[in-house]
Amino acid sequence: MIYYTKYFIRKINMGTSTPCLPDRQALSVTLLLMFFFSTLTSYGCECPLTQLGKAECNKYDIIFRGKVDSVITCKNKPGIAFFEVHDLYKGNLTKHFKVTFDCNDPCASEFKVGEEWIIYSNYKQIDNALMDWCSRSRRYIKNSKEDFYAVTYGNSYDDEVKFLLDSLGLHRFLKDNVVNPGQRNILPTTNQTILILICSILCILLFYYLFNKFFK
Repeated sequence: MIYYTKYFIRKINMGTSTPCLPDRQALSVTLLLMFFFSTLTSYGCECPLTQLGKAECNKYDIIFRGKVDSVITCKNKPGIAFFEVHDLYKGNLTKHFKVTFDCNDPCASEFKVGEEWIIYSNYKQIDNALMDWCSRSRRYIKNSKEDFYAVTYGNSYDDEVKFLLDSLGLHRFLKDNVVNPGQRNILPTTNQTILILICSILCILLFYYLFNKFFK
C-alpha cells in the first residue's frame, strides 16, 4: 500500500518545481487511500456488486422504506432495529417492524434512532427479518455529495425510491397485533377481593349445609 501511495504522489507532482513536497491535494488523496486500504484490511468486508433492477428485487422477501424508532444493541447476541415503515414495496408486514442484525459481520454498519433506510431483507420469522449487510440496503444521507452509497450502487437514494415505486408499487400493511385495553386482564380492587372471598365462603357453607341435609 505504501508503494502505491508514494507512486500516486510522485505522479501528481510530476512537472512541478518541488517534486519531493506533495501539495495539499496529494496529501488528501494519500490519506484517503490509506484509510480505505486500512479499512479493507481491518474488516475484510467483501460484498458482490449489485445492480438496481427487478432481478435484484426478486432475491428478497421484504423491501421497504422506513425510519428507525429504537435500537437494541448487540450484547453477545444479535441486535434489533425497530422500524416505522413508511412505504412497503414488497412483503407482508405491519407498519411497525423489527430487523435483527449481526454486529460481528465484517460488513456491519450501525443503526441510529431517527435514520431513514431502504431495507432489502428476508424473513427470519414471520414478525421480523434478518439484515443482510451485503444487500442494497442503504441509509438516507441528506448531503448527496457525502452519499457513498450512490458511488457504490450507481444511483442516488431518490432514484432508488422512484424505481421501487414505479416497478413494485406500494403494498398494504398487515394490522399490528395491538391488544385492546378493554381485553386485558384487570386485577380486582381490595373491596372486590373481599367481596369475592365472602361470597366464596358463603357458597362453601351453603354446599356443606345442603350436603349434610340431603345425603345423611
